Amino acid sequence: MLLELRIENLLLIDRAELRPGRGLNAITGETGAGKTVLAHALDLLLGGKPRSSIVRPGAREAYVEGVFELPPRLLEVPELADLRERCNEGDEGEVVLARRVSPEGRTRAYVQGRSATAADLRELGGRLVAFFGQHEHRRLTVASAQLELLDAFCGAEHLAVRGRFAEAYTRVRELSRELEELRGRAGARDRDLDLLAFEIDEIDGLAPDEAEEQGLQAERERLRRVDALRAAAATGSEAIVPEDAEGSGVAMLLAEAERMADSVGGADAQLDALAERLRTLRLEAEDLGAEMRRYLGGLEADPGRLHEVEERLEAYDRVKRKHGGTVASVLEHAESCRVERDRLEGAEVALERATAARAQALEERVALAAELSAGRRAAAPELAERVGEELATLAMEGASFSVELEQREELGAMGAERVELMLAPNPGVAAAPVRESASGGELSRVMLALMTVAGASGSRTLVFDEVDAGVGGQTARAVGERLRALGDGRQVLCITHLPQIAALAETHFRIAKSAPEPSAGQVALATVERLGDPGVIEELCRMLGAEASDAGARRHAEELLAAA
Repeated sequence: MLLELRIENLLLIDRAELRPGRGLNAITGETGAGKTVLAHALDLLLGGKPRSSIVRPGAREAYVEGVFELPPRLLEVPELADLRERCNEGDEGEVVLARRVSPEGRTRAYVQGRSATAADLRELGGRLVAFFGQHEHRRLTVASAQLELLDAFCGAEHLAVRGRFAEAYTRVRELSRELEELRGRAGARDRDLDLLAFEIDEIDGLAPDEAEEQGLQAERERLRRVDALRAAAATGSEAIVPEDAEGSGVAMLLAEAERMADSVGGADAQLDALAERLRTLRLEAEDLGAEMRRYLGGLEADPGRLHEVEERLEAYDRVKRKHGGTVASVLEHAESCRVERDRLEGAEVALERATAARAQALEERVALAAELSAGRRAAAPELAERVGEELATLAMEGASFSVELEQREELGAMGAERVELMLAPNPGVAAAPVRESASGGELSRVMLALMTVAGASGSRTLVFDEVDAGVGGQTARAVGERLRALGDGRQVLCITHLPQIAALAETHFRIAKSAPEPSAGQVALATVERLGDPGVIEELCRMLGAEASDAGARRHAEELLAAA
């Protein structure tokens, strides 16, 4: 629903604000007063190309802004995915579209106050407003708009199927994107897994242990200096217990001193104590000498073992240089490699699952598309027949209407087929697509008939321009009644010159043009006014071709309102 339309410096309008209500809104005014400026304003908001000289003379730019009520779930449709976040930035349940136009025809578009493209306005605006009339060409060139009308005619159960199809379509697209990303990363993942496997195998093969490393370092030092160690051990052993029996080692000298002290044992308690200490020293010296001989006996040069120890310590140094410099950091790296390996291997599982899920979603999408197609093909002939009957009541008695379905090469967002609404406006004229064969007034009446028959599903604001072209009398009344019926529970804007239609409106706006004074350099300006009851009577009298003071015209106007 259009909550507010703001216009600045557009054609004849200097500044105007329009707040239409629910139901039927009539927009009237004298010929040339600028009624269609509202159509131009809405056309700009829907992404239309600005016509030349659309900016009011003397103004720097034209500006149009529309505040719309955001229908529930509108942003869930796949085509609006890129605009979803932006639309949710504004006031809850509202979206603001805007357009600026320079005198040279350059435009800037906005959604929620942020820069956008004309294509964004067409995509979003086309779902907020359905515009039918002399300036409407996009709506009926979009197959989705025609499919929506056909689907609405098929009924609620069919629309539920279409909703499930849309979900499946979106699901397939999301899974396809996910698969593309997973496959794109597959090459890098394989390389990463190979590197991780190499590093894990290298570390696990070494099985590093801090205590082992310390032991190897000590063993390497001993093997490297075995000759010096043997010399030192031999010197110590010879000094304590010489191999030559005639030598006088430390142990032998201590034994001699002990014997001398024992020879006078008991003569002096102090010497007895010293003799005991000599005995202890002798025993320790003999034990130390024996240890020295055993140590010396175990010291042998072993180049093979030294090579083995040095190779293993080099392996330690190699992995430590790569991974932090310590055994602890190497072990930590190995664990992190295992965690990353498990994650990457899990990504392979995710790829398999996504592939299976996409295949299932594709099957579901195909089945739902077939169900949609069956419903559409069954309903198309009945829709054509009923629209033809409706057109006969709207001054198009000789028109022929049909609905053609064409199979798409690939499934689209709305199913497996395109729809083309065909019209032969007069007998003997070959049927052609509505967008090519219908005039502005005929186009509006065709859409009016379609919406009347199809139940006008959806929540868009409907705008009709020239729907009353070439009709009058009872036909005009029939057109007005259908417009008012469409306004039940929704918003309809109708630019009209017929009092029979205007009298049926819940809300009435009048566009009036001021008379300029050329001598003062003035230009004509148009104003927009919401009419109360007295103003409605006055405007209906004008539309009947009389002054408000004409009693007969006032009576006729009152009768039109009473009949509404």
